[in-house]
Amino acid sequence: MSSERKKKDYYEILGVSRNATQDEIKEAYRKLALKYHPDVNKSKEAEEKFKEITEAYAVLSDPEKRRQYDMYGEEGIYSQYTQEDIFRGVNFEDIFRDFGIDFSDLFKQFFGNYGAEYSLDIENDLDLTLQDLYRGGRKEIVVSRYEPCKACNGTGVEKGSRWITCPECRGSGQIRSYRRTPFGSMVTVTTCPRCLGAGRIPEKVCKVCHGTGRVYTTSKIEINVPIDVKDGERLRLKGQGHYQNGQKGDLYLNVHIIPDLRFKKDGYDLYSEIEINYLDAILGTFIKFENIDGEEINVEIPKLTQNGDTIRIKGKGFPKPYFGRGDLILKVKVKLPNKISEEEKVLLEKLREYSKQHSVN
Repeated sequence: MSSERKKKDYYEILGVSRNATQDEIKEAYRKLALKYHPDVNKSKEAEEKFKEITEAYAVLSDPEKRRQYDMYGEEGIYSQYTQEDIFRGVNFEDIFRDFGIDFSDLFKQFFGNYGAEYSLDIENDLDLTLQDLYRGGRKEIVVSRYEPCKACNGTGVEKGSRWITCPECRGSGQIRSYRRTPFGSMVTVTTCPRCLGAGRIPEKVCKVCHGTGRVYTTSKIEINVPIDVKDGERLRLKGQGHYQNGQKGDLYLNVHIIPDLRFKKDGYDLYSEIEINYLDAILGTFIKFENIDGEEINVEIPKLTQNGDTIRIKGKGFPKPYFGRGDLILKVKVKLPNKISEEEKVLLEKLREYSKQHSVN
């Protein structure tokens, strides 16, 4: 009987084809990870299954590791990468952020700290209206992130407990591991997975955050919206990202300006349309126009205004960063009636005859 262990087929484990896209691999892993999470699945096989699918995802989600696996199989991975290397840089946080689940404890339990390396930065979209830009200043937004646990002040230590020397690394913060490769024995020094390099661990972990020192929550924060920000720009809010071990990442906001039905912005000038009837266009008049800030402006329509003419109103456009404002530019749209009364028809016929008799060649 052969005692050779069964080789792993990472594609089969995740249930994807060998030409699966990265998005398909990511989605397959997320579904399986949620299915076999020990808090959800209490079966004895769940823990091993979770380890198995996570290793498969760590390899197939990395283009270089996937190439090595496709060429040389499982041995090609184990001959080139340590266990730590396999999981290094995999962004599990991005996969499960929408579910409000902290998988970091589980990764530490199963894989040490290998699966816990991810960016503390957050990247969100920020939708702004032209009114938001016009007002500028402060705007309240909602951010989901890891924040310091209030029960333990972000330490991870249960109140009344203390720090003790890590028994795994005996206070050094490092673990030495030895392995044989086709090229000889190799010594690898890695960060201790139990204390994460600190050399100490809580005697009793905080019951609220389970020793992580942080909790996942949704917060309302105020941001400053620059009045000259443009669509597609990226705003950075320092220290507004995730919290971990006394450090905070940054929050990046990708600006999307929602098109306005009435106004368009070009630089600091504001463009809109104003509709008048044909008689007002001929004779001239004053028309009330509601500006973007709600102000009613008395707009003068000159005599013999043509359809498509523009009227520029100084200082009624967008505020400039330091002082002054751009202009409001109104395009005139002359509206013709759909029908006229008999009396109007008679008057217009007379006007036409008068115009013919007094026309200037």
